[in-house]
Amino acid sequence: TTRKPRPGEKDGVDYHFVSKEEMQELIARNRFLEHAIFSGNQYGTSKDALQDVANSGKVCILDIDLQGVRRVRESGLQARYIFIRPKCFSTLEERLRGRGTETEEAIQRRLATARDEWSVGLEKVHFDHVVVNDQLDKAHQDLCDYIFQAYDRKTA
Repeated sequence: TTRKPRPGEKDGVDYHFVSKEEMQELIARNRFLEHAIFSGNQYGTSKDALQDVANSGKVCILDIDLQGVRRVRESGLQARYIFIRPKCFSTLEERLRGRGTETEEAIQRRLATARDEWSVGLEKVHFDHVVVNDQLDKAHQDLCDYIFQAYDRKTA
């Protein structure tokens, strides 16, 4: 990503933080499965990182926006698409403000994007499953049940 690290984030752990110039070079070299601009910053999913996860035998989970979902679908990658959302829109705003890491302008951009994605996220054409993150334990269990149930069926 081209965004600056938030407090406590580490380069190479939470994200790979790069300059806009480095990101453009990586895009030009076709090094991403998907890439998008979100809230004024560029993000991308590295093909190398995906391969590393696959080689380790783990399940790869991408945290991407709707632009990224569309690009992954277009790539033909075999994947399952899950839309994770809070119970209501006001909860999302509370969570963004509660971080204390975003400017008012950034919060407003994120909320505008979320409004656009909210109804689209509920359409079956984009996502196979919806997880409502209103109770963390319940949402986590729903997410794991869906991921591993589908994974077990595929590998059985």
